[in-house]
Amino acid sequence: MSAPTLAAMAVRWRRGAGSRPGALLRTLLRGAAGAAAAVAAAALHRAHDPGVLCPLRLITGVPCPVCGSTTVFIEAGQGHWAAALGANPVTVAAAVGLLFAPLGPGRWWSELRADRRNTLIAIALAAAWVWQLERLGISRP
Repeated sequence: MSAPTLAAMAVRWRRGAGSRPGALLRTLLRGAAGAAAAVAAAALHRAHDPGVLCPLRLITGVPCPVCGSTTVFIEAGQGHWAAALGANPVTVAAAVGLLFAPLGPGRWWSELRADRRNTLIAIALAAAWVWQLERLGISRP
């Protein structure tokens, strides 16, 4: 493709991005890319299980708030939706939020003040950490 053709495509893409069909297209593209990545992660995991990937959990045995995020994508790539949700529900919620961001949630998020966004992130990380501690039995005596 020549440079003018690429430039024209970029202009057309930007022009349509703010429209409802453009938002739907971006959502579909994000969903397809996420699904492809999940299927690839599941296939890679079947071929070679690397074990625990989290450095904190590997060294201390204590999970971090995002532990289970890789498992979410592996389980989703295998079609095990309940197991994906059980591995880290906060990661699932974040992935769904990112998927549907072009349809409106992204605008809501960007319009929040920075301190409110940071508070929501801190709450989500705290909830995820409590979930991981309970899921892996760290919080039980």
